Amino acid sequence: MFVIREKFFSIGDDFDVLDGDGNKVLHVDGKVLSVRDKVVIEDLTGQEVASVHRHLVALRPTYEIRIGGEKAAEVKKKLFTPFREKFTIDVPGPDDLEMKGDLLDHEYVIERGGTQVAEVSKRWLTIRDTYAVEVTAGEEPLLVIGAVLALDLALERAEKKKEEKDKD
Repeated sequence: MFVIREKFFSIGDDFDVLDGDGNKVLHVDGKVLSVRDKVVIEDLTGQEVASVHRHLVALRPTYEIRIGGEKAAEVKKKLFTPFREKFTIDVPGPDDLEMKGDLLDHEYVIERGGTQVAEVSKRWLTIRDTYAVEVTAGEEPLLVIGAVLALDLALERAEKKKEEKDKD
């Protein structure tokens, strides 16, 4: 299990990803976000192990996840999903993943072919403004964490756009 602080993108600060026991396992550099629409995930030694960045030219919100410098996936909002937001985690080859549930409130699952590979929830934690990411054994945690951060980026960006539109 991993613990992530909610709404960090609005501040653009750095934060740590913790394990279920509260130990720091990864560091996310959010300061890069304000410059390049990118977050960098570092290991405990400060080495970049993954990154998430937004495609500037895309029909729908699209974020690329790179692990070890290699493209691992693209997280895209599904175009036609009545009543619910859905995002696809498009990995090379078959076996794409899908994020389903209450994405705004961090109560959702990530599935591959109908089988759950991760769950995101606030209900396991008593710490305010945090949520947990439970990754099934055998799945790549950096891919799941990257996808969750990409979703947070997309939702934060959509919220800012809506606020700007409401001002007009």
